[in-house]
Amino acid sequence: MTEEKKPLSRQDFDERLRRARGESGDPKHHMRSAEDDSGKAIAFRIGTELVVAVAVGGGIGYLLDNWLGTGPWLLMVFLLLGNVAGLWNIFRMTNKQGYAAGFKHDQANSDAIEIEDAYRDKDD
Repeated sequence: MTEEKKPLSRQDFDERLRRARGESGDPKHHMRSAEDDSGKAIAFRIGTELVVAVAVGGGIGYLLDNWLGTGPWLLMVFLLLGNVAGLWNIFRMTNKQGYAAGFKHDQANSDAIEIEDAYRDKDD
């Protein structure tokens, strides 16, 4: 009825980690980059990023103008902000930053590797 809990071994941890990452065992396997995409997919994504950002900015500006009665001023401001946001997203995408916070997406990988190393050192 009562089972003794054995401490997890290093091999058990490695096996579970491989399964969580997929069969490849590559820590960067789950991260997509612009190199993985075809040219058509990148072009479609760039167009979508820009159009959606401008549309959302324009929609917010239009709604605020109607609510506050300020005329076309907030619409123009938010269209400009939407354009800047869309271009910023395209810049981040083409520099392979994805949607990671900050400018270095490798920081998350290095933190995960440090945690794995600390866990392995604890087992040994």
